[in-house]
Amino acid sequence: MPVAATFAFARDDGATLGDLARLDTMVTVVDAANFQAELDSGDELVERGLDQYEDDERTVSDLLIDQVEFADVIVLNKLDLVDAATADRLRATLTRLNPAARVVPATHARVDLHEVLDTGLFDLDRAQQAPGWVRELNGDHVPETEEYGISSTVFRSELPFHPGRLWTFVTKELDGGDHGRVLRSKGFFTLASRPQVTGLWSQAGSVARFEPSAARDHDAPYAQELVFIGTELKPNALHAALAACLLREGEALSSDDPFPAWDTYGIDDTCAHELPTAAGI
Repeated sequence: MPVAATFAFARDDGATLGDLARLDTMVTVVDAANFQAELDSGDELVERGLDQYEDDERTVSDLLIDQVEFADVIVLNKLDLVDAATADRLRATLTRLNPAARVVPATHARVDLHEVLDTGLFDLDRAQQAPGWVRELNGDHVPETEEYGISSTVFRSELPFHPGRLWTFVTKELDGGDHGRVLRSKGFFTLASRPQVTGLWSQAGSVARFEPSAARDHDAPYAQELVFIGTELKPNALHAALAACLLREGEALSSDDPFPAWDTYGIDDTCAHELPTAAGI
């Protein structure tokens, strides 16, 4: 996305890189033999010398998922190093993460150049809607790939999350296997302790991030809209676990909030006497 954005970014004189060059195709190459292991590693880019700017806090997992979700073409490489079942499962996973992308099989990165050059596939507006989690939130459900156990589910609620119970869930239960293997989850959420802010929930492999997204629109129908993509998911158990994290009706909320502080310029500052109950939201 940052690379693509440079083509539309205007200089002071109004000129853009797009005036001189055409962004034709966003191509991501996936290492079939190591994709899952890298997704699970959680290594920070700076540890690998791959950080792109000062204070780059992204992980390898973040980068892998971002590149898959934004691609027009995904070259699934090193297929000679995995068996057919693994290749098929990985192809299905990539399609679930980015239903709009073409998945091109390859060994030794050999592909027909027509697959990656002069395709005319890149479109910024389409790319922003390409990720599977965005499509799910928009109601464009991607059919389950039952043969490989890959599916997705959407959790919605009008109630805010209790910060303590949600923190316990995401740090101790989400990747515990009781709800299946969650490869990707993303969406928007609200903490009862920060009622004025809509948070952005983003989990890729073993890494999860919870950051402020915007001032909360209290006319929005849902406080929680989260998409979970994974293998052997157990949606009923997952939804029940998430529902147990919601603030209960009439429940008073203490000032304890284990989530990292957000720099929201005072939007979510709440006095102790203003802490909400579920009935008051």
